[in-house]
Amino acid sequence: MARILLTGGRAPVALELARLFHRAGQTVLVAESVPWPMCRGSKAVAGCFHVPPPNLRPQVFIDALAAVIRRERIDWLIPTCEETLFVAWGKPRLKPLCRVFTDSFEVLHSLHSKWQFIELARSFGLPAPPTELVTTSAQAARLIAASRRLVLKPVYSRFGTQTLIRPTRPPHIEPGRPWVAQQILPGRQLCTFSVAHAGRLVAHSTYAIKFTAGRGAAIHFKAEDHPPAFEWVRQFVAQTRFSGQIAFDFIETGPGQVAAIECNPRATSGLHLFGPELAGAYFKPNRPLLTPLPGQSAKLTAALLLYAPFNIRRHGWQSWLAALAGGREVVFNWRDPWPGLVSQWVGLAWFLGQSARRRVNPTAATTLDIEWNGETMSN
Repeated sequence: MARILLTGGRAPVALELARLFHRAGQTVLVAESVPWPMCRGSKAVAGCFHVPPPNLRPQVFIDALAAVIRRERIDWLIPTCEETLFVAWGKPRLKPLCRVFTDSFEVLHSLHSKWQFIELARSFGLPAPPTELVTTSAQAARLIAASRRLVLKPVYSRFGTQTLIRPTRPPHIEPGRPWVAQQILPGRQLCTFSVAHAGRLVAHSTYAIKFTAGRGAAIHFKAEDHPPAFEWVRQFVAQTRFSGQIAFDFIETGPGQVAAIECNPRATSGLHLFGPELAGAYFKPNRPLLTPLPGQSAKLTAALLLYAPFNIRRHGWQSWLAALAGGREVVFNWRDPWPGLVSQWVGLAWFLGQSARRRVNPTAATTLDIEWNGETMSN
């Protein structure tokens, strides 16, 4: 059986994949730059290795991964979070050592950039909202004066932590750090997660966004059958001949109509909606398309509790209690209790400390060492 190295072991999606691969008989190891990742202590993980933060010295990060791959005789390297971009950048160095499940850095950059992605989608004739690149605060002010139905966000950002909805004043835009202005489209927000090989989908899920960590990531997920979203993703993946994990955020603009607002070329929470058969999607490019059953649901119970006031204000007690009571808990598992009982709480405490020290919100603190914001990669 294969020996798999996962990066991004701080995240529930990495823990989910580790358990799925372990259940399929694979040996799973994890490389992480935070001191106590969620995967630490899991029975599904045979070893956890500390590596340098990717965005401080990318080449040193790649060197550390290469050392683990050689020493542990790794067959597959599968990144999960935003460190995926750094793994892709180092792929030419890592590819001779093992199989690396990600597309090229150039492709991932075009998807990670909120400006380049929209331009690419529109070039394929796929629906996306009118979007403008914003390079100065004065330009942002003119756009706000012309229309309040705008969303402003940095070209490189995540979790919506800097997103401004219907702003009344322009943000401070630094030289070389552009933003995008996107027309607000009315409708329901949907997310997708897919696994693809050379432009062919082998796994796909769609779910609506309702309960979130503040204004950030979803924390409760319920699968639904949504042919328009699937067809949009299928066409985009085919056009780019994409390989790896890819996720999209959509607005359902009407019956049978969707428009994509951004792309995350990495693992996202739609992964939690699958069963054990998802493990095979990473290694079998010709397998039939895998989708979760409509209505299949999962939740991050700790996050639902932590963000209870926010979500109760938005959706009411009854809806929040129904979400809390229903669906499969992602992190805690009676057969593998340590991540749910210990690791996620130690990790949360560490991230809260980082949040206080770095003066950022807790969600932003979780990616400080792995996020890439367009900086030039250097050795």
